[in-house]
Amino acid sequence: MEYRSRNGASAVTTINPAGVVNLAPYSFFNIISTKPQFVMFSSSSRKHSQRNAEMSGEFVFNLATYDLRTEMNVTGSDHGEEISEAELAGLRMVPCRKVKPPRVERSPIALECIYNKTVELIPSSGKKSVNSLIVGEVVNVHIDDDVIVDGNIDMARIRPIARLGYMDYSVVDTIFTMHRVPAQ
Repeated sequence: MEYRSRNGASAVTTINPAGVVNLAPYSFFNIISTKPQFVMFSSSSRKHSQRNAEMSGEFVFNLATYDLRTEMNVTGSDHGEEISEAELAGLRMVPCRKVKPPRVERSPIALECIYNKTVELIPSSGKKSVNSLIVGEVVNVHIDDDVIVDGNIDMARIRPIARLGYMDYSVVDTIFTMHRVPAQ
């Protein structure tokens, strides 16, 4: 089953060289292709998640939901790399199948990723920026059976959250379908 997300909120799991699990929220996350499936997250400055993904070659995307909002907020604080944000937030982590970083057990969707590349974002001025785009290939998908209805993922049941800007968020709980109008 393919999972297609648009801008939302996610928590990225990595492991640092000392073996500490890092969990950090990212509002700049997206799936950027489906076959093969690649995802990206953007980091403003070289944060632990970016460094760990580059060094270990792996990371996990955990979908942030309304039910996980408080824990996500805790993991967003700036902690030293010796601190496990998952432990600090009281989140139970479970093993992944194909990558070493664990996933958040309560997250209904997790994407196990192999690091592909980092793209430095250089503005038109040519001056070096602190912003980077981290790309990973999805090698395994976990979807909680409780969120599948009639063979489809029920996003209203999941209630994902999206960062709107500033400290504002939104929860997706109203879903509607629009079929494309055929070309004439």
